[in-house]
Amino acid sequence: MAKYTLEQLAQLTNGILTKKEDVEITKVAPPKLADVNTLALAMNEEEIENLGSCKAKAALVPLGVNFENISTIEVERPRLAFMKLLNAFYVGPDAPREIHPTAVIEPTAKIGKNVSIGANVYISNNAEIGDNTVLKPNVYIGKEAKIGSDCLFHPGVNIGDFVQVGNRCIIHHGASLGADGFSFVTESPNNIEQARKEGAIKEANAEVKVFKIPSLGAVTVGDDVEIGANTTIDRGTIENTIIGDQTKIDNLVMIGHNCKIGKACTIVSQVGIAGSCIIGDRVVIAGQAGLKDHVEIGDDSIILAKAGITKSFPKKSVVMGAPGVLRKDFIKRLKYLDEAEVMVQKYKKYQHLLEDYEKFLNEDGKI
Repeated sequence: MAKYTLEQLAQLTNGILTKKEDVEITKVAPPKLADVNTLALAMNEEEIENLGSCKAKAALVPLGVNFENISTIEVERPRLAFMKLLNAFYVGPDAPREIHPTAVIEPTAKIGKNVSIGANVYISNNAEIGDNTVLKPNVYIGKEAKIGSDCLFHPGVNIGDFVQVGNRCIIHHGASLGADGFSFVTESPNNIEQARKEGAIKEANAEVKVFKIPSLGAVTVGDDVEIGANTTIDRGTIENTIIGDQTKIDNLVMIGHNCKIGKACTIVSQVGIAGSCIIGDRVVIAGQAGLKDHVEIGDDSIILAKAGITKSFPKKSVVMGAPGVLRKDFIKRLKYLDEAEVMVQKYKKYQHLLEDYEKFLNEDGKI
């Protein structure tokens, strides 16, 4: 069990310590769940109020917050301090630095130093595993795949042939990198091609034959990337699908073939990105947003939840709605809807007068 003094935690978080008494800290928790050896995390107004009735003798608080009977560590960025504290108390997965006897490693594979390889892991021909990397049970590594140093792959991760993963990457349970892209062609124009070109489906070919387009590319993942559970990233058709350094991808995300995702992006759960999209650096894509193929999103943009993106947007765009539009335009449309509702109510109020006037005109033979 980790144990820290208040002085150590203040130094760790770059905080200002106001100490009432010595206390040994063995865990962190919200004020309502805190005991005497807990550093209570009071990072917002509600949790600060809860400090008055909690058992903790010490708390992490924003700058300017102080209590008579509780030692406080004041920090400028509580969430950043929160991250540092959780890292200090975090207990990682068991990873004995050994190769489990049930693991299968092909003779041409290259294994780095101090690597942990769990039960039933398979490492294919000419694959490379970097130093200090941990492969939990049932991980699959395809042929000529290259995995960097200090990575952690949770159980059930599947890495396809020729995929490259950088250093210090974390990939969670059941993620798939390097499956074939969803790419097909028909002998004659299919319904989708007709609809795109003509705006309608004119002729349906009941005997259409669909041919698979092979995926010759792979997936390249940069350094310090995290990929969530059951997320899928398809290999490129000819060029590689690319995920930039520092990008964080949530659970249940789908990234199609040929996509280029920039650096330090945040992609939230259930996002679907169709093939050949280009996403700039530091882009945030919120939950359940969907992007059609071949769109480009500029650097530092935000795609809000459930947006349906059908066209490209420049850098620093904030986009919402389906089909997606700039946030300012979406709000303007909502305002128009409110105004339209008022107009409808006025119309209903005077509708009988309009009908009487039209009846008068008809009887007078003018219309």
